[in-house]
Amino acid sequence: MIVNGQEETLDEPISVADFLERRGLRAARVAVELNGAIVPRAKRAETMLKGTDTLEIVTFVQGG
Repeated sequence: MIVNGQEETLDEPISVADFLERRGLRAARVAVELNGAIVPRAKRAETMLKGTDTLEIVTFVQGG
């Protein structure tokens, strides 16, 4: 699987929501694109990742 341009290995099937949680990311502060399509927050718990996926995670940052 490719995550933000870096190759990663999945040890087991995992949902997008669980993947974000394991990385310590707050769901409300990130946007997720899976294989070129945005994954809505409401669908993250049911969207499963597999080893051939490409995942992009963008973190929102506040500041001025």
